[in-house]
Amino acid sequence: MSKAAKLRVLLLQALVIGIVIALAAWLVENALSNLAQRGIATGFGYLGRQASFEIGESLIAFSAADSYARALLVGFLNTLEVAVLGCIFSTVLGIAIGIARLARNFLLRGAAAVYVEALRNVPLLLQLFVWWDVIQLSAPPPRAAWQLLPGVFLSNRGLAFPMISFDSGFHLDVPHLAAFNFSGGYSLSPEFAALLAGLVAYTAAYIAEIVRAGIAGVPKGQFEAAQALGLRPWPTLRLVILPQARRIILPPLISEYLSLTKNSSLAVAIGFPDLVSITNTTLNQTGQAIEAIALMMAIYLALSLMTSLALNWVNARAALKER
Repeated sequence: MSKAAKLRVLLLQALVIGIVIALAAWLVENALSNLAQRGIATGFGYLGRQASFEIGESLIAFSAADSYARALLVGFLNTLEVAVLGCIFSTVLGIAIGIARLARNFLLRGAAAVYVEALRNVPLLLQLFVWWDVIQLSAPPPRAAWQLLPGVFLSNRGLAFPMISFDSGFHLDVPHLAAFNFSGGYSLSPEFAALLAGLVAYTAAYIAEIVRAGIAGVPKGQFEAAQALGLRPWPTLRLVILPQARRIILPPLISEYLSLTKNSSLAVAIGFPDLVSITNTTLNQTGQAIEAIALMMAIYLALSLMTSLALNWVNARAALKER
């Protein structure tokens, strides 16, 4: 390319960037002018003011006397909690269903296929409503709670399960019925349990297909070589196939984790106090919609970027090195 052609390309790029900056500046100036005409304050000073509302579920202490900034921190931690737990449980369930999709047993393979097709083709929001109805309206009271597993109980008060405790020595704290609810262990509210169940069930269906495709992508000769060495099906899958399929599975799995994190924003529909729900309350009380929404978008962007960076690092470690 000649120097004149390079100069034209640079000038064109500079012109496009200038137009974008000018348009952004005009939008910001117009928004600030309209807000000033309506007497609406601007800036992030509202974060230090008293929130004056309660939050029903939080990982850290919070009261109405605390600031809006602490309220947003509670929402962020609630979102982070459901995202981390959702990624863990959906991975375990998705791997199990993905392996079942390739089983020789027709019933097991068919049931896994029905699960995947049903969950992937129903909107997540509708699934969350169903889970919330099952837990809040259909589940029995604590005294007649469903025992899903030893020490795991589901009632209309939520999900209670054992938790490792370090109080008075290391031990497993198992929930037990006390008065009108369960005591001990760890409890999830009906809203949190419905959100987590919906996200896990929905995301696991996509992860199952990723796992199935990853296993199918391993050359058939690897199965035959393992059988020739006398390995049984499960050791073959665990020691030979899955380590090779992991390199195929990890890249799309990262996208599913990011989708789960962003889908957690649907918690506002069933009343769980996540980042979106608390931001909406803050917005309604302060009227500073632009700042509140911009801050919420920045938090989600930062959370997604951190997740992506961490998982891309894991993916790079698992990738085959060039010769």
